Amino acid sequence: NQKSKDYDSLKSIYRPSHADFTYDKKYGIRDYRGGGRSSARETANWVVAGSIAAQILKTKGISVYSYVSSVGGVDVSQDYLNLDLDSIYNSEVRCPCVRSAKLMRDVIEKCKKNGDTVGGCVSTVVKGVPFGLGEPVFNKFQAAIAHAVMSVNACKGVSFGSGFSSSKKTGSKENDEFILKSGVLSTKTNNSGGIQGGITNGEDVCFHAAFKPVSTIMQSQNTINKDYKEVVFTASGRHDPCVVPRAVSVVESLTAIVILDYYLLNKTTKISDL
Repeated sequence: NQKSKDYDSLKSIYRPSHADFTYDKKYGIRDYRGGGRSSARETANWVVAGSIAAQILKTKGISVYSYVSSVGGVDVSQDYLNLDLDSIYNSEVRCPCVRSAKLMRDVIEKCKKNGDTVGGCVSTVVKGVPFGLGEPVFNKFQAAIAHAVMSVNACKGVSFGSGFSSSKKTGSKENDEFILKSGVLSTKTNNSGGIQGGITNGEDVCFHAAFKPVSTIMQSQNTINKDYKEVVFTASGRHDPCVVPRAVSVVESLTAIVILDYYLLNKTTKISDL
């Protein structure tokens, strides 16, 4: 259902915050008809591979849940333990909190009406992750996750556990104390996001991915064209006012791929076990 003609007016300009300029300078060519390799269309095959990885992981008791936890100034205030993660895909905005989902939709629709866009955050919870996944130094588990998720279009940051808020805390408030739950070693809190020293500790793996607003807006903007002349343009065609709901399945899929990779690489696991 492509409509290449929608992009004809963008053929010779560098759109603000797009990959037009960087691709053109690096490769000497760019596909202006939707962004080419810099388009989120690139992620379709990742979701196919991720869905297969997720099915394999489920046979091992490992489940991956990604959901929209914020859009603009609307945040899901509840802890994920109080959310019905199985209802994520029942929501148009991929948010398991009914009240927050409605407010998020209102924000998105308002931006669309104003020809603007809005960003947000995708949170991920992985249940059933065994301890021991990840290697020291250059193959830390969280580094692999971050590498994959930061490859998703419009993703500008990834944080684990309590994330950036931990920089404002003291060690006495941030540390995850070890306790016994029914004779099994566990942690009282999970500020580490299920990862310590780059290795999974058996708790739920939790991380958050921040996505910027979609770069194409339906408002007049100033920019420079390929002839280095100042121009004013207004985009046309079909463009999302918010990419965050679409990113949920992509983040979920990439997470499943990384976890399956590390499951197979774990020294205590044999491929024959699969």
